[in-house]
Amino acid sequence: MRKNIIATLAFALVFSLAATCGAAESIKMSTTTSTRDSGLLDYLLPEFKKDTGIEVMVLAKGTGAAIRDGIDGNVDVIFVHDPAREIKFVEDGWGTKRYEVMHNDFVIVGPAKDPAKIKGEKDVFKALGLIAASKTPFISRGDDSGTHSKELGLWKKTGLPMTRSEQTIKKGGQDTTVTFEVPSGDWYKSIGQGMGKTLFMAEEMEGYALSDRGTFIQQKFGKTPPTALEIMVEGDEGLFNPYGVIPVNPEKYPSVKVKEATQFAEWLVSERGQQLIARYQLQGKQLFFPDAIPDAK
Repeated sequence: MRKNIIATLAFALVFSLAATCGAAESIKMSTTTSTRDSGLLDYLLPEFKKDTGIEVMVLAKGTGAAIRDGIDGNVDVIFVHDPAREIKFVEDGWGTKRYEVMHNDFVIVGPAKDPAKIKGEKDVFKALGLIAASKTPFISRGDDSGTHSKELGLWKKTGLPMTRSEQTIKKGGQDTTVTFEVPSGDWYKSIGQGMGKTLFMAEEMEGYALSDRGTFIQQKFGKTPPTALEIMVEGDEGLFNPYGVIPVNPEKYPSVKVKEATQFAEWLVSERGQQLIARYQLQGKQLFFPDAIPDAK
């Protein structure tokens, strides 16, 4: 009997130590869908694990929902693209520090026949005005993501009439009703969905949408069948799209793995991480550009 008790206690101790060690070798990250859908995370995270032994478990969603995960203490780190909300996240004490990681850009995409006649337009605000004037459908994600936030900011700067609109979205696993200021008119369609479904609906309705370049390239060149949409407007500085990574503050949630989360953030902005970001391509096209070490190659 005594031997059985000792064996049981020894097994429990080994199991406990194994569980503890296993927990220390993984972190949870909430991030925007563009880092996943572009294939970037599938490329970066195995390299991070190879270098550190730490596995990153990914929850991909809109930036607003990803930030909410950080506020709720559901994850150890967030990796998103909405600088204003990221800065507020840190200022409010939810994150330890915002690390500038990389950028890509947004593009306005639309059907080949281009009913609003915006293809090649260099002024994004003029292009949006032409879409509104033509009353061609514009499909908005409407999901409180970083892309959605960027899009609404662009519309606001056009000076076009805006109206209040309610949209039901998922936040923290629950349906939440959010109110946004959106352009007036039935041509503007807010669907409360991710980038892939937004592009699909834009194609179906022969309308326009704002997309991050990485996801659009994946949909255009990495999907069968590819989307029929084409890039209409690109290059305006207003379409710049920066990403930041932020470890969750252990002063708010002592259980977060801030050491490993910080290790991940610092790896992303290290020479190794920045070089990997600079080298990532899809169909021969660079999707993201390093910001911590801009000349990394």
